[in-house]
Amino acid sequence: MKIASHDNPVRIGWLTEQGLRLDAAPYLSGAFAAKQLLKRLPGTMELRELTCGGEGIFHAGRPLRQWVTSPEHGVRFFSSTDIMEADFSNLPLISKTSVAINPRLVVHAGWSLITRSGNVGRIAYARPDIDGYACSEHVMRVQPDPDRIPPGYLNTFLRSRFGVPMITSQAYGAIIQHIEPHHIAHLPVPRFAPRVEQDIHDLVEEAARLRTEFQAGLEAATTDLFTRAGLEELLDLRWHEQPRDLGFEQRGVTSTTLRALNYQPRAGRILRELRDVDHVLLRDICAGGQLSRGLRFTRVDGAAGPQHSYKLVGQRQAFWMRPEGRWISKAQTSPEVLARDETILVASQGTLGENEVFGRPVFATGSWLTHAFSEHFLRIRPGDSEISGAYLFAFFRSEAIFRLLRSMSTGGKQQDIHTGLCGEIPVPVLTVADRKRITQTIRTAYRKRDEADVCDDWALALLEQEVLERSATA
Repeated sequence: MKIASHDNPVRIGWLTEQGLRLDAAPYLSGAFAAKQLLKRLPGTMELRELTCGGEGIFHAGRPLRQWVTSPEHGVRFFSSTDIMEADFSNLPLISKTSVAINPRLVVHAGWSLITRSGNVGRIAYARPDIDGYACSEHVMRVQPDPDRIPPGYLNTFLRSRFGVPMITSQAYGAIIQHIEPHHIAHLPVPRFAPRVEQDIHDLVEEAARLRTEFQAGLEAATTDLFTRAGLEELLDLRWHEQPRDLGFEQRGVTSTTLRALNYQPRAGRILRELRDVDHVLLRDICAGGQLSRGLRFTRVDGAAGPQHSYKLVGQRQAFWMRPEGRWISKAQTSPEVLARDETILVASQGTLGENEVFGRPVFATGSWLTHAFSEHFLRIRPGDSEISGAYLFAFFRSEAIFRLLRSMSTGGKQQDIHTGLCGEIPVPVLTVADRKRITQTIRTAYRKRDEADVCDDWALALLEQEVLERSATA
């Protein structure tokens, strides 16, 4: 509950300026104070003045959504949650016909993307490798005019501690929150010396470049592994174009499982191809390591910050570039909630929807080793030093292994992964030189991801420092 008091009053002039809104958000969230602070700075401009033409802030409107499974006929499509993800390999495909009917679906590099429905005010920067992708109507596009403002600088302001409160305070609606372009058109954007704005822009562009290289590195490592193993056909699986798993017969059923899904023919074909090459079973690779669910534990909230708390990351946010998480007390939590370096974390509880994360892996290394992870992940860590976690991740992030893991599900509404069946997955074993090269590709990609995060943090720090210094002399 937000309450105004004698010490924290809401003035009548504020009501007029906010269109006589009577909800608390515009006045008590820090948004109004930020807005007044920025207006006092010399040179401040409205957001609408810094975008392209009369429609530099817009969303696509409700499109005709025709989904396809073939890349030849589709365009990668972001939902409002997908814009926060680190790896865009698994985005669904909307038909090129839908995009032709509504070209406003397309986004381009350098734009700022803002979620405008539900969780309002999450902001991403469109990096070079997504230029030409399509995006949901639930995401607002801000198309900066590069002749008026560096795009990276504008993005940094929008996601700063000044920009985000002003955006979210404009949301309206009872259950599902929304914002529209006209709600943020008059946002005050501070202007600084061209050198300062360019420095911030350059940091954001460097972060975008590093994340593009991160994405390319992941895909290159997986392609390298399957190609060198002679399994190129598994790289273009076309799962939905294969005959459905109906009316099949299975012999040799054991007490391990009686569930038909665990014997589905499409997954069986993947297993047979993996067994036809030199391989080691996953359970043997993980002997002395880990192949089990995480620790189940009681959550005790702690103070925000890494000194006394862990940031707890769940299944959905584990796939984001920068998970928001929840801070839990270190004193009340076992260190086993952390992941050891190069542990693969597979989302292992959920449902079988095509856009659900169940069965998808993430890789714990670098800066992510300080995060705590919920028990809903299957943790896979090699014990055999000849097979690195990075090499294993290049294998597990493939579409073929995702489908294989889903075929090993067990449970009712909420699915889980049968660890006994998972341990029987054949992992291709390549030459030492091949394994080292693939391992290095993955490790380099994740170093670049961490470097990108540092660039983003520097950009925010530079902007906020400049705002505070200017406001002190205004």
